[in-house]
Amino acid sequence: MGLIDNINKLFDHRIRLGIMSILVVNEDADFNRLKELLNVTDGNLASHLKSLESSKYIEVEKSFIDRKPNTRYSVTKLGKAEFKKHLEALEKLIK
Repeated sequence: MGLIDNINKLFDHRIRLGIMSILVVNEDADFNRLKELLNVTDGNLASHLKSLESSKYIEVEKSFIDRKPNTRYSVTKLGKAEFKKHLEALEKLIK
């Protein structure tokens, strides 16, 4: 087994890495909060969220707050496990 076998290519991009980092330490976050923290455009953030959602690493919950749409994201058990493996693999690389 090589040093980079557990590196997850999905987390290679800084925005997806940022999304996962935020969601792993918070119960959830809404679209605007993620956009603000990561300093990205709506379209850019949406495409990265869609990639993570397609891989079943995050879940999406849509609702309305004061008649305004609100989209919240949270990390799944699979997402948390894969992210942990990724971070452990990175840690081994720098040792």
